[in-house]
Amino acid sequence: MKKFLFTALIISPLVSILNAEEWSNSKTWFGDPDLQGTWTNASLTNLERPDYYDTLIVSEEEARATLRMSEEFSEQVDNPYKDGESPQAGDNVGGYNVAWMDPGTDLFKLDGKYRSSILTYPEDGKLPRRYIRWGLEAYGMYRMFAVADHPEERSLGERCLVGFGSSGGPPMLNVLYNNNYQIVQSPGYVMILVEMNHDARIIRLESNHNPDNMQPWLGDSVGTWEGNTLVVKTKNHHPQQKFRAGIRHQILIMEGAEITERFTRTDENEILYQFEVDDDKAYKDLWRGEMPLRSANGEIYEYACHEGNYAMANILAGARAEERK
Repeated sequence: MKKFLFTALIISPLVSILNAEEWSNSKTWFGDPDLQGTWTNASLTNLERPDYYDTLIVSEEEARATLRMSEEFSEQVDNPYKDGESPQAGDNVGGYNVAWMDPGTDLFKLDGKYRSSILTYPEDGKLPRRYIRWGLEAYGMYRMFAVADHPEERSLGERCLVGFGSSGGPPMLNVLYNNNYQIVQSPGYVMILVEMNHDARIIRLESNHNPDNMQPWLGDSVGTWEGNTLVVKTKNHHPQQKFRAGIRHQILIMEGAEITERFTRTDENEILYQFEVDDDKAYKDLWRGEMPLRSANGEIYEYACHEGNYAMANILAGARAEERK
């Protein structure tokens, strides 16, 4: 089994890159490989491999089983009460129904094979966490939801600054909904508009990193072209972006971490997105992943974040009212 996994990790990226080279890559008017368009990474494939899968590549039957589990989950969310039951006064009314959710409808495929995880290394499909560090940072994350003395103590997602779960990246990970991106290129720059919380990530080409005391919300990204592949290196992540928590995954990106991404257009409707995270404060080893960015129909509409616009005053006022009791 380990031999198979190792072989898959080595061969699969090579096959994807060879396929990309076979495709006649279009160019922008200024001569760079064209990555422009609207793309989605929506998929039932999570960052880490579920315990019920043993391998990176899974069968069509196993992929269908994952879809059935997703459909059963959606049914439970929309219909939490059994026949004849009804909610009682004071019950939790719940959060989003499935009309808000868009996690994808299948495990993603690369080279025609279903994948059980975005992670390709470590081979077990699990993050190589340093658990003591994770425990300390998780406590800090808890405080963002428990302390309401000042708006800047609340979480970034609640303040509508950055999306949950590293949706804006790097690495750019799929979350529960709003998994769309628009890539726009101009001479010397690549811009990635992130649907979740409408962040715009600016990648400077053939440039130097800014001084270490400059720490943008999505880090400082510098790119270069290696053939038809855009290679992006990001460091100096904002300290409030250390713990990136979503329903589907939680990651740490600590001070000093460096992330390398690779964007390779493989055909008209797909970009191969690969990344490597080097963060020895939070992890015992490097970790790597890959997924397709698939062409999405239509335009990205503005994501108007309700919490940051209206709810923050009520959150703080509610905390003051609770203190007076």
